[in-house]
Amino acid sequence: MTSAPTIVVAAIAFHRADGTVLTVRKRGTSAFMLPGGKPEAGESAVDTALREVREELGIVLRPSDLRLVGAFATHAANEAGHVLHATVFETEADVEPAVQAEIEEARWVAPGAAIHDASQAPLNREHVFPLLAARTPHAS
Repeated sequence: MTSAPTIVVAAIAFHRADGTVLTVRKRGTSAFMLPGGKPEAGESAVDTALREVREELGIVLRPSDLRLVGAFATHAANEAGHVLHATVFETEADVEPAVQAEIEEARWVAPGAAIHDASQAPLNREHVFPLLAARTPHAS
């Protein structure tokens, strides 16, 4: 995977009390992913994640609302032949997303069940959801 073009993103796993996690689908794509996106020049992963969820979902968070889940490499969901390098954060902030900007659809999913959902991006199925499901058995 290292010789393929690389896409760098930062994303946030929003947890609800029932164990579900917010996923979004961008306009013109089929894969659901965690809210987030690509950094602007000089932007940290935390700043990128916070800016993207504000722009795409109208959610305003502080850096202290986030905890690092990890950094992962996988195949990009919407760009064939690209590698995705994602820094993923999580929060239990109580949010009501407002779909806007390039986001077409938002849905809450149980990580344990969504591991097997082909509409979920590889990052979710291969890395993030298995970690979340292992920590939160009721979310499957």
